[in-house]
Amino acid sequence: MANPLLNDKAMGLGNLDQSSNTWAPPTGPVSASPDTVSRWDGGIMTVSGTATATLTLLMLILVSATITWTSIDAPVANDVVKLPTAWIFGGLIIGIISVIVASVKQHLARIAAPIYALAEGVVLGAISRAYSEMYQGIVVQAVGATLGVFVVMLLMYRSRVIRVNDKYRRVVMGAMMGLMGFYLVSWILGMFGSMPSFIHDASPMGILFSIFVAGLAASNLAIDFDMIERGVANKLPAHMEWYCALGVTVTLVWLYLEILRLLSKLRDR
Repeated sequence: MANPLLNDKAMGLGNLDQSSNTWAPPTGPVSASPDTVSRWDGGIMTVSGTATATLTLLMLILVSATITWTSIDAPVANDVVKLPTAWIFGGLIIGIISVIVASVKQHLARIAAPIYALAEGVVLGAISRAYSEMYQGIVVQAVGATLGVFVVMLLMYRSRVIRVNDKYRRVVMGAMMGLMGFYLVSWILGMFGSMPSFIHDASPMGILFSIFVAGLAASNLAIDFDMIERGVANKLPAHMEWYCALGVTVTLVWLYLEILRLLSKLRDR
């Protein structure tokens, strides 16, 4: 689902409150003195550091997903692949806890983020294996499409084709809140056996729904890039590199899963 990490309140963009050593909301770009910087991490947030942290998390997800994938036995005859349900739920729970910890204690993100990556890799490895058994080559297509969307969104953001302003944020965040509300209502209806079928089926409505959700995830990437840029401009402490990297990784995981679901619907047409 949507990225809960990279927003002004969670990032804590602002000036350091000298009396409490907390990071207060800013009124504009600020600078940090060497004394203030050394009080945090001995460094400040950089784009290259955030990129390195993000690549590290993606590599951890890849390693964890690969190990999980190879540990799942191939289905016999026409049987379905048997997924390690306990692993999946365990990975989901650990991943959620890691995100919550990082959101509340940003300085712990350099610990929580790798834990999230390893746990989420288990979940993605199992889900990807199941999709791969049903649709040959779909995982490679989904990974390629996710990377492609990431690069396109980054280029469009850097060239200012996409401008992340208050209106853009309101539209994207409003759409995400609406989507979350829709999923919640659908889940409640599902308990009574009346969940909207287009969420999972390959009807034209179902395909349009998946395109919308994948597009919303892609739009969230631009907000992630903007928050990283603003964090660097405000000279946030170096541990925020891992916090922002975790935020981008959460969005990429969401995007990958939505693309995987969209491709499966297209295969079923």
